[in-house]
Amino acid sequence: PYIQVSSPPHTALAIIMSLISTALVLLVPLGLYLYMWSSTRSRSNDPASVLPTKWPILGMLPGLVANICNFHEYSYALLAGSGLNFNGDGPPGAGMRFFITCDPANIQHIFTTNYSNFPKGAEFAAIFDIMAGGFFTIDGELWRLRRMKFVGVISSPRFADRVAAHCHDKVKDHLLPLLARMASTSTSFDMQEVMARLMFDITAMTVFGVDPGFLSLDMPPIDASLAMDTVMEVGFLRHTMPASLWKTLRWLNIGPERRLHEANRVLRRFVVDTMERRKNNRGQDEDEEVVGDILSLYINDPDYVDDYLLCGTLISFMLAGRDTIGTTLPWIFYSLAQNPNVVSIIRNELSPIVSHKVARGMGATVIFEPAETKSLVYLRATLYETLRLYPPAHMERKTVVADDTMPSGHEVYAGDAIYISLYSMGRMESLWGKDCLDFNPDRWLLGDSNKLKYVPSNKFLAFNSGPRMCPGKEIAVVQMKTIIAAVVWNFDLELVEGQSIQPKLSCLLQMKNGLMMKLKKREA
Repeated sequence: PYIQVSSPPHTALAIIMSLISTALVLLVPLGLYLYMWSSTRSRSNDPASVLPTKWPILGMLPGLVANICNFHEYSYALLAGSGLNFNGDGPPGAGMRFFITCDPANIQHIFTTNYSNFPKGAEFAAIFDIMAGGFFTIDGELWRLRRMKFVGVISSPRFADRVAAHCHDKVKDHLLPLLARMASTSTSFDMQEVMARLMFDITAMTVFGVDPGFLSLDMPPIDASLAMDTVMEVGFLRHTMPASLWKTLRWLNIGPERRLHEANRVLRRFVVDTMERRKNNRGQDEDEEVVGDILSLYINDPDYVDDYLLCGTLISFMLAGRDTIGTTLPWIFYSLAQNPNVVSIIRNELSPIVSHKVARGMGATVIFEPAETKSLVYLRATLYETLRLYPPAHMERKTVVADDTMPSGHEVYAGDAIYISLYSMGRMESLWGKDCLDFNPDRWLLGDSNKLKYVPSNKFLAFNSGPRMCPGKEIAVVQMKTIIAAVVWNFDLELVEGQSIQPKLSCLLQMKNGLMMKLKKREA
């Protein structure tokens, strides 16, 4: 699947490596100086002090590079200090002119009103070339047709019930026994890793009809999941540098591009091997409908006879299924461990369901059916509050086709990149009030009632907005409710002291150092 490129002559390679080395020698001291300078500025009480200086030749690139290690908070401070919108650029000719926003009026314009002028674009597709051909990276009529095909499947109640059943069984048979063992031995563990394993298995069942068995008591190696993390980490780096630079690194197969090349190999091998396992398993099934996986939709489709296209499409589904939920769940448990009052309210909401189960003679460990959690409003509000503060895809990228003027009055030009910061939007006082940084599920409730408040998608973008609204939203909510309810009812959550909880540099809002927790089994 990879294009073989002949190696350049030794002399040319030596020159290239020399140029790279020289650039590093010059940029490292400059970066250290700019980091110290920018850190001094950012301690000022003036919100505008975080705005990057426009340097001769280099544009705003030095200031942005100096704050890259603190990307999430810097983006938030940048937008807060510039009124929700910011125009920026890098060196002339580097293709780094951009507009960053978290303004709901602009988001409505970009995602809905003038949608056709703001596709994901060729650069986005190049950054995530491992998903080439999947409808997450394409635009136009081809995207519409492929999305319709997928939506036709996942909108089926039968499909949704099957996915919910996979999740329910995985929680009952694997997650709860594992957590019970951790609780009985008072063992600290990485909740983020456990949730990633759980969602990898559930997603693989949904996509391939095969359970890889990565969530088990012996916690086997999970190279494919680590490779998916690499895709998102290197994808983030590709977003932050000129395309010519990361493409040169890819050509030379050095640095992060070397890691990505290996990750692509691991993921494609996983897809091929899992498809073979699925084929063997299916041969033992008399009923074709027993499998009912996403792969069934594509494997005999003449449009997907190209193995590279089919593989990229299946990887995109694996990333979408594992990453969104698997990234959100650790932040939910992190937030709940710090807010016992919220846990108490969720348990009160679950209590009538449990009472009914006890009356029927159910065991001490409780697992909730998807239908039982469907009407739980406060649990959904807790989920939405987590997504507000910790959106799994913290940044959206679009490309400008033709010159345009935003509702905010900012001008954008053909070829510009537009970044929408979901992380910043959830923290803006002008949008969410003075308690915007507090974890408060009540903000999602309508007055004192038990009804959910309507919040438009251009303000709450966790499930996207406009034509690209997430078609699997309700399926994802059902899965998360099933998992959260089971964990919160059966266990008390405790954060291990002394750990640093911060997001890593990735296209996903994963925790850089994981989430170390301890559990205590609750008495029935």
